[in-house]
Parts: sequence; structure tokens; C-alpha cells
Amino acid sequence: MNIASRFVCGTRRMFSNNQLRNISTINYGDMKEEIVTQLEYPINRCRSSISNKTIAVLGYGPQGRSQALNIKDNNLKVIIGVRKHGTSWENAKRDGWIPGMDLFDIEEATSRGKIIKYLLSDSGQIEQWKTVKDNLDSNDTLYFSHGFGIHYYDYTKINPPEDVNVVMVSPKCSGNTVRRNFNNQNGFSSSYAIYKDYDGTAEETCLSLAFLIGNNYVFKTTFENEVVSDLTGERCVLMGLIQGAFLAQYKVLRNKGHSPCEAYHETIEEALQSLYPLINEKGMDWLYKNCSTTAQRGALDWAPKFEEKLTPLIEECYENVKNNTEVKRVIECNSNENYREELNKELDLIKNQEMWDVGNQIRKIKKEINTHNCTNNYRTYRYNGVYYDN
Repeated sequence: MNIASRFVCGTRRMFSNNQLRNISTINYGDMKEEIVTQLEYPINRCRSSISNKTIAVLGYGPQGRSQALNIKDNNLKVIIGVRKHGTSWENAKRDGWIPGMDLFDIEEATSRGKIIKYLLSDSGQIEQWKTVKDNLDSNDTLYFSHGFGIHYYDYTKINPPEDVNVVMVSPKCSGNTVRRNFNNQNGFSSSYAIYKDYDGTAEETCLSLAFLIGNNYVFKTTFENEVVSDLTGERCVLMGLIQGAFLAQYKVLRNKGHSPCEAYHETIEEALQSLYPLINEKGMDWLYKNCSTTAQRGALDWAPKFEEKLTPLIEECYENVKNNTEVKRVIECNSNENYREELNKELDLIKNQEMWDVGNQIRKIKKEINTHNCTNNYRTYRYNGVYYDN
């Protein structure tokens, strides 16, 4: 097959069998990374690729629910597979899924599906794998949204049969955001990977599913790279590091005599409501150029100091993910029959921190204002029996 290609304004246009493909590229030095966009995979193309296949979504947590509803809204045949009469079963029924029609237990849903979206939690995937594996048919497509189960096979024992496709679409956002951005047509982005292409249709199926759940664009990765970068990110700037940084600054300000309201706003409120959205929209360089000269000088001087201190910690975290220390920890904890109870205690420690308690009170005040239920223009809020003016 002859393919003529050229680059136009960062977009490679490929002509094959009279089909125009637009693949954007990111260029940095000698590295070129392709970004597949919804321009290449319009919804009609995606529907036609899998219109004759039943899509079984196993799991009805945030990702399972959102991806199932998004695909259903694109008029494709979707069924749900969860434990009967559990929380997910009841949640699915509330969303309109009907037992015996498009809501089944995991065994039957797997057997009925041609595309199996394995969207249980990591621990749930380990627990249910034998049931799923025993009900896969030749030429099925097994779909993941995280590389954990496949990459850490030595620990999870998730070993797909040789005669199925294995693919992944991993949204770079929460499950709730997948649904919200689908509904408001803002879209989102994902990485994708082809682990096994048994029948030659894996990539077309994978990309079609990616755009049917609402992606604007996707970029290629591997199961290993996805899980290693994802686990590092969760432990660092996405959750672990940012919680630690917020709490460290909040504590310093409080210990130096600043009020809870001031410490909260200077640490969290301004970051999340004002600055971080601007970074997302316009970039950090734009923020630096458009803030006060005082802020510029301070940020320019202190950023390298934080980078110097944080780089070794993030490298340590990365190596712990890479050498399987982190996965051993996760599986060991999830194997403890009392883990859910112990986990809730740890999560409550965060919930009950003064910093987040103040945040909850601030959100309530803002909600009152936004819904016009405020009866006074003057407000106070309380922490540990002490009232503070707002």
C-alpha cells in the first residue's frame, strides 16, 4: 500500500485508500510524538467499527459508570457486569440499567460481551480474574483503563488467553470528569496502548472506544509506562506531594499566628480557584509574566530550591514504583481483611485536618452566597470553639 505523507503546521496528513488522516505531532528536539485526535476518528467512524459488538463493562465505579453511560449515549449496545445486589448493582439500577436485559453478574456479562471493559478496581480485577478469563471467547477484546493488572502479572496473575486482543484507554482525569466533560462537550485526553493484537483489529477498536467515551485526543503509551507514570504521579504532584505541600505551608502559617481563613486562602483557595486554572489555560510561563514583580521575583528564586529538594524524593518514588516496592505494598494492604476499616481511619485523618475542615466551612458559605440564601452580609466561621470573622 502506497502512502504519501507530508507535514503541515504540525499535522501529518496521510493519504491511504482515499482516506485523509490528520495526526498532530509534538516535536521536541529529535523526538516526535504523534497525537491522534477526534478529527481522525469522528463518531460515525467509531460507531461503524464496533456497531455489531456487545460491549460489556465490568465494574460500576466512577470509570465504569462514566464510560458505560458515554458509550450508551452514543447508541451502542452496552451491558453492565457487577456483583448481584451489591452497591454497584443498585447504583446501576438507579441509572436505568435493567437486570436480565443489560445488567448481569460478572460471569454472564463477560460471556455475552465481545468487548470486555475490565474496569473493576485493581484488587477487584485480581479477585474476579478467573471468572472473567473462563468466560472470554476467541477474538474477544479485553480492555483496561490502567496497566496495573497486566504489567504486574507476577502479583496479579492476570494472564489473558493468547487468542484475544488486549488494549487500554487510560483517561487522564477522574471517572467523574469523564462523564461531566462528555455531557458538557469539553472532552478530555487519554493515553492508549495495544498489548496484544490477535486478529488485526485491536488498534481500530481501541481508538474507536477512546473517542466514543469522549476523548478530544489520545497519545500512545505501553501498559508498563502507563502504570509506572500513573503510580508515580498519584504519589507525587497529583495527590501525595500536593497534600504534603498544602499541609506544610498551612501549618507554617498557622504556627506563625495567621488565622485559619487566611492560611487556607493563601494556601489552597487562591491556588485552586485562581492560579491553577490559569496555568492550565495559558501555561506557567504566562502566569509568571502576568503576576506582580514581587511574585515573579519570589517564584523565580524559590522554584529551583524546591526542585532541588523534590527531585530526589520523586526519583525515590519512581524507583519504588519501578522495582515493584509500591505494588507489593498495595497488594499486601488490600489482602488484609481489615484493610477497608484501617484505610477509612487513615482517610478520616485527612478529612479531619483543620485545613480541610476550614475548606468545608468556606464551601458552605460560598454555596449560601451562590444560592442567595444568605440572610446576613457578615459571616463568622468556627474552628475548635473559636469564632473567626470572614
